[in-house]
Amino acid sequence: MSLPLLKLPSLDLLRGFVAAGRRMSITLAAQDLCLTQSAVSRQIHALEEFIGLRLLVRGHRAISFTPEGERLFRSADAVLQQLQDVLGELRATQAARPVTVTASIGVTGLWLLPRLSGLRQRLPGIDVRVAASDSVADLRHEGIDLAIRYTTPAGVPAGARRLFGESVAPVAHPLLLDGARTLPADAPLLEFDHPSPWLKWEQWEPWQSQQAHPGDGGGKRGMLRFNQYDMVIRAALAGQGVALGRIELIRPLLESGQLVVLTEPRAQAPDGHAYWLIQAEAEPRREVLQVAEWICGEAAAGG
Repeated sequence: MSLPLLKLPSLDLLRGFVAAGRRMSITLAAQDLCLTQSAVSRQIHALEEFIGLRLLVRGHRAISFTPEGERLFRSADAVLQQLQDVLGELRATQAARPVTVTASIGVTGLWLLPRLSGLRQRLPGIDVRVAASDSVADLRHEGIDLAIRYTTPAGVPAGARRLFGESVAPVAHPLLLDGARTLPADAPLLEFDHPSPWLKWEQWEPWQSQQAHPGDGGGKRGMLRFNQYDMVIRAALAGQGVALGRIELIRPLLESGQLVVLTEPRAQAPDGHAYWLIQAEAEPRREVLQVAEWICGEAAAGG
């Protein structure tokens, strides 16, 4: 006949009994449990009183099981070992689980990666996994905690936080320019070759239709196209031509003088595309919240 759950003895009593049975020594059991020998003895006595049977025979510096004690030990030892295994696996899984952040390849390379050393200094005990991809992921299905997305206010879920907007201007390496900040006639245009219609304003055709290129004499320039935006900027850094720079992403490169802006930037409309931080869970674990706050802080500090 089974006992109701309410009437089971305390886990502490069973733990003391099983520890003694595993070592066949109350002294060694006390060491394993970080208790005194008398504390373990009291636990075993309390368990015997609860059951109404002797469980151990105490001899000179030795203990042995009574038949009832051996029966209880075999059952309790197996149950506690299973608990140890399951709880150990759960804790190990939780401890090893990093905070996964996803963003496009361009945002990752130009905005997120240069800041990761600051994240390590701010949150040294948190493991972070960065997943760079231009495809839209199902955050929960793919185990992603945070996502930086380039979209409109109408396209973000509830709870998303706006990080910063976007402005664009032609940029180039300073060594590519002469003293008047004009481009040599053979300097090509560098373009992000992407089919998305919302990125057309970051391509050269709209700029060509509204104004001449910086330093142009009106002639047509050659063009180099790249399928990743960070490659466009790296080509500009190498002095291979003039790029349309997404100012908020490349601000550190502008502040350090590695790139210079050639004309006044154009900004997206307030209801246009911007960069947003999205959480997979409405109530994420503490580590995810800490990384999210760090990302928002970096964005507020200057995009």
